[in-house]
Amino acid sequence: MKELRKQKILDFMAQETYKPFLLEELAGFLAVPGEEMELFKTILDELEAEGKIFRSKKKRYGLPRHFNMVIGRLEVNERGFGFVIPEDEYDDKGRKLIKEDIYISPDCMNGAMNNDIVCVHILYKSSQGKRAEGEIYKVIKRANETIVGTFQSSKYFSYVIPDDKRIREDILIPKDETLNATDGQKVVVQITKWPENFKHAEGKVIEILGDKHSPHVDILSIIRSFNLPEKFPEEVLKQADEISNVVTEEMIAGRRDLRNQVIVTIDGEDAKDLDDAVSIEKTPEGHYKLGVHIADVSYYVKEGTPLDEEAYKRGTSVYLLNRVIPMLPPKLSNGICSLNPNTDRLTFSVVMTINKEGQVIDHEIFESVIKTTARMTYTEVYRILVDKDPELCEKYKDLVGTFKTMEELALILRKKRMDRGALDFDFGEAKIILDENGKPVDVYKFKSTIAEQIIEEFMIVCNETVAEHFYWLDAPFVYRIHEKPDKEKLLSFGNLVRILGYRIKGSGDIHPSALQALLEEVRGEKEERLISTMMLRSLQKARYSHENVGHYGLASQYYCHFTSPIRRYPDLIIHRIMKQILKGEMSKSKLEYYNSALPEISRNCSERERTAEACEQAVDDLKKVEYMEQFLGETFEGIISGITSFGIFVELDNTVEGIVKLSTMYDDYYIYDEEMYTLYGEMTGKEYRIGDVVKVKVVKTDKDARQVEFELIGIIEKESSKRKNKKKKKNSSKKSSKKRKANLDS
Repeated sequence: MKELRKQKILDFMAQETYKPFLLEELAGFLAVPGEEMELFKTILDELEAEGKIFRSKKKRYGLPRHFNMVIGRLEVNERGFGFVIPEDEYDDKGRKLIKEDIYISPDCMNGAMNNDIVCVHILYKSSQGKRAEGEIYKVIKRANETIVGTFQSSKYFSYVIPDDKRIREDILIPKDETLNATDGQKVVVQITKWPENFKHAEGKVIEILGDKHSPHVDILSIIRSFNLPEKFPEEVLKQADEISNVVTEEMIAGRRDLRNQVIVTIDGEDAKDLDDAVSIEKTPEGHYKLGVHIADVSYYVKEGTPLDEEAYKRGTSVYLLNRVIPMLPPKLSNGICSLNPNTDRLTFSVVMTINKEGQVIDHEIFESVIKTTARMTYTEVYRILVDKDPELCEKYKDLVGTFKTMEELALILRKKRMDRGALDFDFGEAKIILDENGKPVDVYKFKSTIAEQIIEEFMIVCNETVAEHFYWLDAPFVYRIHEKPDKEKLLSFGNLVRILGYRIKGSGDIHPSALQALLEEVRGEKEERLISTMMLRSLQKARYSHENVGHYGLASQYYCHFTSPIRRYPDLIIHRIMKQILKGEMSKSKLEYYNSALPEISRNCSERERTAEACEQAVDDLKKVEYMEQFLGETFEGIISGITSFGIFVELDNTVEGIVKLSTMYDDYYIYDEEMYTLYGEMTGKEYRIGDVVKVKVVKTDKDARQVEFELIGIIEKESSKRKNKKKKKNSSKKSSKKRKANLDS
């Protein structure tokens, strides 16, 4: 009831005609009874604390924008300044009010720290290409309750140097709050006093992780810095222990028995949480009957239980090279829920009939029980389909035909997806190999094979089928959405690709097919990864939502995440919803609950996903830096992947990116052209452009900053492949016309 009242107040204030009112005036317009005035005041105080509304010095209430204020998340740069990314805000007609990021100078931080939710007072609005600038008015929600760093002490005081370089000030530690930490140890600090009036933050050491140079402490430090819980609470483990290790006949009752069908899992070699299995056969009409069978986690993880609450809190499993922080305890994730071979497992099945054009012409969704025939790896399937490995073909002779049929259908589905304009970012991901001590021994670029593509295509078509089915039932649901790109970001990206000699076809709202055409054009070129990466950065981030707006990147009108409930909470939620609808158990109270709860569930799941991705990226970056330590003084070839006013970013072929700092380029005074992504020397006329191939020397590796520094040796190839080809064609054209002219003269 309170949430409904809050929304009513916000909707009233969002009207274009609204002017900030005093408490009594606002109560009068909203017809608040006298006996509820105290509750009304409490609700206003809560909205103000949440940053949803603002109260001026004259005690008038309104939305932050009514007072030239903006609410958003602060992102601090290592050099002290920052930007506030405004929260989504809508007008009374439901239109999104798009606001640009707001620049915050170091002097205007007022004690705010990286990732804090803040209220910003706008000092200067954007104009003539200049960013809007602001000052932090107050911190609404702190993001850094705990901080990981290196402990140091002196004669009079102790302090911790944060690992996160965006937190620029050390944390002071009282002598009796050190937990007997010693110099050089990695520690976790709980903040007890926030920075204010130019004073440092204070804290107390709550955990000692170990010496900063000890094996595994580096990754552990990152895990702690993202506040990821490694251990499960006792009550959660207790509930997991009470769950049966085997599927009983009682559990199977009412399910479709598929245990005699040929069903396989195909995963990575190290995967232990096998939550999807597939089956396929050809129908007499020549159609494909594809079965996607997903672990029925919702049978074991009931709503409102300790297991469920912990899964919601975690939101997702986190994969960190040599370890996993699972969403569910191993008893479930690697045990009873995992679709291990030749073992009865409870599943949720989607069986689709797909024609030769890749269209789903019929489908069924039902609860089932399966017993997978084999636990296959991507490597094995690739060696069977592509290498025709005789030993593997003999070992799995009964399955070779199944894999070939899967390959047929996957290629049909992929072609259909590409034809409609879906984006394919297969430009190679970093594969990092660690030894038993966590030391990186190899880093290389890995591209997906037909084996990965089979599972990718089958999961995509399954997720689309499920999303569309429940969309037309008008059911409460969690969709996986990807909104259209911001026009300004796309314009900036278009400018970049023009500099590299390419262009995006179309104008106005760019259809994903135009971007896919560009990806096809650069495939195999040296600038493929650069353009693909920059394109990704220009797009919105996919997220979860209770409202369906489609998926831009997949060029799909309906999409969800149904296929990984062991490691993703959204999948688990929609499994529950699907079951209740299919069984006719969606009561009016349940419907009301989901309609009110799903927006917050979607937001939380999106946030946990972003945290997991950031943590995974931080670990990857750390290990790449550690890997490059052995190459100090050696030279490499790379491509200029970014140019800024303080340096040049160069990416090597193994995906390691490093910086050539402008301060180390002594041969000239270089000027930065932001529009042309170029640095040019004032005296020598030397020019460095994004996309140029250069030779660099590794001069420094900084694990704390997770940064590799290069020295620029010189340019190997000045122009992109496309620019060179254009020039060749132009020269060829000139030669041809000269030759024709000579023939005429003779």
